[in-house]
Amino acid sequence: MPPTEEIVCTAEDCFLDIFENHYTYDVPDDLEVTDLACPACGGTDCLERVEL
Repeated sequence: MPPTEEIVCTAEDCFLDIFENHYTYDVPDDLEVTDLACPACGGTDCLERVEL
C-alpha cells in the first residue's frame, strides 16, 4: 500500500488545520514535507508532519 501521512498547517491565517496526503507507489524516496505546499493557503514553511 502506498504511504499516507497527515500534515498540519500552522499558518495563523489559514483555515485548514490538517490534511491527509496520499502518495502513489512511485513517490521519490527523498520527498519531504518541505517539498509540499498547503492546499488552502499555498504556504510551504508552515507544514509539519503529524508524528504518532
